[in-house]
Amino acid sequence: MTAALDIAFAGSGIDRADHVRADPAALSALKDWRARLLRLDGLAPELSDEGGLSWGTLADADPAAELVFLGLKDGRGCFAAVAPSLIGSVAPPDPRMRTIMMTLPGEDLAIYGAARALVDWHARHRFCARCGSATVLGKGGWQRNCTSDACKAEHFPRVDPVTIMLVEHDGQLLLGRQPRFPAGFYSALAGFVEPGESIEEAVRREVFEEAGVTARDVTYVASQPWPFPSSLMLGCHAFTDDPAITIDATELEDARWFGRAEVAAAVTGASDAPFVAPPAVAIAHQLLRWWLARS
Repeated sequence: MTAALDIAFAGSGIDRADHVRADPAALSALKDWRARLLRLDGLAPELSDEGGLSWGTLADADPAAELVFLGLKDGRGCFAAVAPSLIGSVAPPDPRMRTIMMTLPGEDLAIYGAARALVDWHARHRFCARCGSATVLGKGGWQRNCTSDACKAEHFPRVDPVTIMLVEHDGQLLLGRQPRFPAGFYSALAGFVEPGESIEEAVRREVFEEAGVTARDVTYVASQPWPFPSSLMLGCHAFTDDPAITIDATELEDARWFGRAEVAAAVTGASDAPFVAPPAVAIAHQLLRWWLARS
């Protein structure tokens, strides 16, 4: 079902090498002249002349930066630096990201996505959530450890699950738009999974909260890591027996049903399309393509 989907930010060719993370001596041995450092400008990737990721050596890193071990590629250790300038700062939206996402080769985009999420987490999690003491990098950057002898809590990079779903009724799809969306833009409904919920329960709750529609027969389609900052998009499909819509105005500006021809026109970017579809790098776009291909 998912093989034909082109999921951005997935498909990294780096071996995450957990056995190395847990071995300080092995990790130290990788920090030699052969090691590669992913060049970042803040949280954005620097690009090579060929348009791919730009790599340097560990000598390029700020001496005060923490080095995060991304994994192994071609037998060499790959690292990213948590620059001191990122710590305690709030990065504004980067206007370059849309172009970067659309043009960076797929494997490079996956490598960058993991690095971005990890570096951003380290920059924002400097203190223990249990006791407030400072934390230090551990396990090659895949955890942070509390420095308090009385606490010694271990903290791990978080991933926030988000359901994103197509709801179908009589060959039509329910799509919505938030006030912040560009003019004419509609997408699949989405929302965070809450504690104590299954994916199916989260889908049904979010669809009902946002559009007043009761969803049934929820099925999983595909997932996408989304490093802004650390979401995992869980793509789903569901049906409803009642198409009546009641919009929650605090969540949506509009929601409506679109037929197959309308969805196809939007996905292909037709000039007369009734709405603007999400870009190809978004799983919402891939879910629309999946729906068009299956029915």
